[in-house]
Amino acid sequence: MSKMLQPGATIGILGGGQLGRMLALAAHKLGLKAHIYCPDPQSPAFEVTPHKTIALYEDRKALKAFAETVDLVTYEFENVPAATAKAILEFNTPLAPGAKALATAQDRLIEKTFIEQAGVPVAPFANVESQAELESAVQTIGLPAVLKTRRFGYDGKGQKFLRQPEDVTGAFKELGENPCVLEGFVSFDREISVIIARTASGETAAYDPAENVHQDAILHTSTVPAHISDHVKQEALNAAAKIANALDYVGVMGVEFFVTDANDHLVVNEIAPRVHNSGHWTEAACLISQFEQHMRAIANWPLGDTTRHSDVVMTNLLGNDINQVTNAPAPHTMVHHYGKYEVRPGRKLGHINQISPKNS
Repeated sequence: MSKMLQPGATIGILGGGQLGRMLALAAHKLGLKAHIYCPDPQSPAFEVTPHKTIALYEDRKALKAFAETVDLVTYEFENVPAATAKAILEFNTPLAPGAKALATAQDRLIEKTFIEQAGVPVAPFANVESQAELESAVQTIGLPAVLKTRRFGYDGKGQKFLRQPEDVTGAFKELGENPCVLEGFVSFDREISVIIARTASGETAAYDPAENVHQDAILHTSTVPAHISDHVKQEALNAAAKIANALDYVGVMGVEFFVTDANDHLVVNEIAPRVHNSGHWTEAACLISQFEQHMRAIANWPLGDTTRHSDVVMTNLLGNDINQVTNAPAPHTMVHHYGKYEVRPGRKLGHINQISPKNS
């Protein structure tokens, strides 16, 4: 069983984006210190803590100095280089979530194979490392299908939808001839996600599933409660717990699902070994947010109450949408600006939570 950290301990956070910023704020609330490590000197997380390191993730000297000043290291994004995670452990500093979670989530083929082996349904898939393998996989899986790079894809990047045979020609080259996975298209009614936390001692706690709507492959809204049956809700919570336990996971994790048209069943889309955009609603509708829950989990404290006291809609603010923060707020809304001041189309710059009385 891992050691319980005490107030005054320092949490090292790899990554300085908005998730790192919100994790640091949650740490401070609990009497923990936060040290941000990120190569980008403009990282918004640097604004909320005096403890920071600006260095490349491959800089072993800087990583060693960082690891020696913190009690535990966590991360805000799943594409932390494997060598960085390995170095943290070599310097005898605990890492949570662990290296297994990183390795699993960084490669879509490994991820889908792992989830399937954990006994949770995923869409049909096949490894693709050449145009010939793509054509063979299409013969097996059929069309429509989605070709995705195995690594470094997010918010719709690194993927191509294949609707008809003509789309298959040259598709592997379009994605840079990188190793890919072909996924069978899932006919779904809606998309949902579960935010689940797990401690090193095996305690788990999950929030109510959120119903997610995407625009241009970027999350637009998360609504809770989701419009799903009690059966589907329980199936999603059970699946998230299976995955967290199979990974021996420590921290907060997001699990994304498709609710299929046929028989109201679930298929896992992907997992994210970190706090998740679709969990931002917990800031306004729960007493314990996903960010505080993550800190509790990695510090090996008892997990907080995930009960929802309100219904809620979380809306991402992208690009010029961020200008809304200076408007008169609508009733029962909470605005969160990420401290990112360069406005670009599609860039996540903040979110709004709007709560209403709990009906279900």
